[in-house]
Amino acid sequence: MKLRARRLDFGYAPFLVPGVVLFLVVVLGPFVANVVLGFTRWRGVGTPSWLGLDNYRRLLQDDAFWASFRNNVAMIVAMTVIPTIVGLLLASLLFDYVAKRFARGWATRLRAAYYLPQVLPVAVAGVVWGWILHPSYGVLNSFLERIGLETLTRNWLGDPDTALPAVMAVMVWIQIGYPVVMFMAGLQRVDPEMYEAAELDGANWFQRFRYISIASIRPEIYVVVLTTIIAALKVFGPIFVLTRGGPGTATLVPSYFSYQNFFERADVGYGSAISTVLAAVIIIVAAVFIRFQNRRELASLR
Repeated sequence: MKLRARRLDFGYAPFLVPGVVLFLVVVLGPFVANVVLGFTRWRGVGTPSWLGLDNYRRLLQDDAFWASFRNNVAMIVAMTVIPTIVGLLLASLLFDYVAKRFARGWATRLRAAYYLPQVLPVAVAGVVWGWILHPSYGVLNSFLERIGLETLTRNWLGDPDTALPAVMAVMVWIQIGYPVVMFMAGLQRVDPEMYEAAELDGANWFQRFRYISIASIRPEIYVVVLTTIIAALKVFGPIFVLTRGGPGTATLVPSYFSYQNFFERADVGYGSAISTVLAAVIIIVAAVFIRFQNRRELASLR
């Protein structure tokens, strides 16, 4: 029986080979090469020269590097904190109010509308928002002028004071549909009798939302928070399309800072060090979050 089991296990090996090869070639190989290049000086051609920890010492003294991580915190607020809170409220309203008071199809249509920015290509969304926020012919400034609020018009993406908030607003718009879809899917598995019993006991909508909805979809909340934090830490496309990290370092993030050094400045070793630090931060955040989640789940089972 043991020999037969071993043969059966070995029989799955051919199906695992393509995935393992792709992982080694596409993920692990480039990651290891990136880590090694972070200890060198290399212009992209020729032979890299070994620097040891010089690139990392340079990082610690680079104001642009620290500014990029501060901006990353703002991206976490825009892509995780606000969408998760608003998504919880919208999903609960769609599930508990719209679907019951109106046809269920309305809740489905609204959910699809919220999710639409997620399926739009980043380049398309960036170009559209670039038109909206343009200082000369943008829709936003034109609207403010039409209603007599000319003093509020700004160069939204060109002013260091407004560039980051403008990008954050765009990211909230892009990200809001993901938690709505996830949370509505989670709410569909909640027993309706729990809501009915709470309503009979005199619980209002907010109490049902707090003590039943949030408690029941906690696994979905964990998934949304973790995946959106990782997405915020490695955000690149919207920054590239909208601001290129400017003006100055107002919207610079580590992924785009690494790209600048890789391709625009041909400082591959320094760009590798930046991306290595970013990868380490993502791994640490994910590990801590998963450990915290596992502890909470074990505590709830006791």
